[in-house]
Amino acid sequence: MLKKLGILIIPITLCIACSNDDTEEILIDTSMPQGSFTTAKNGIFVEQNDTGSTGTAQLGTDENGIQFLHFAADFSTNLATGTVTVYLSTSSEYKADPSSGNPDLRLIGPVSSTGENYFMLDPAAASKFTHVILWCGSANIPFGYAELN
Repeated sequence: MLKKLGILIIPITLCIACSNDDTEEILIDTSMPQGSFTTAKNGIFVEQNDTGSTGTAQLGTDENGIQFLHFAADFSTNLATGTVTVYLSTSSEYKADPSSGNPDLRLIGPVSSTGENYFMLDPAAASKFTHVILWCGSANIPFGYAELN
């Protein structure tokens, strides 16, 4: 029994003795800009349907050239429905056209919090997109838009 216990203790001791506690693991969140964020276009949200949508939207790149849509810390909208979705659009109006694959809209994703938000755009957005739209699918109404200049 002691022999078996010794066989277990020696490898554990060696592992502990050989471990290097000086290295620190660094996790990089690739969904966030790396380094500085450079704004190429920005716009201010225009509220629609009494939803309280306000704040700044910015389109830009990080130090690695990855494109992001950024909602600044002043961003706010009514999130009570839980279904506010962000789109890039060629106009200030949400115009769904399923038969043609929505060529004038690009789904970015849901927004789940007010304040600062980043959305990585991969692939990068085409230059034809000039607006950010906040759309509530459950109510089928726009919550606001920002024209990007």
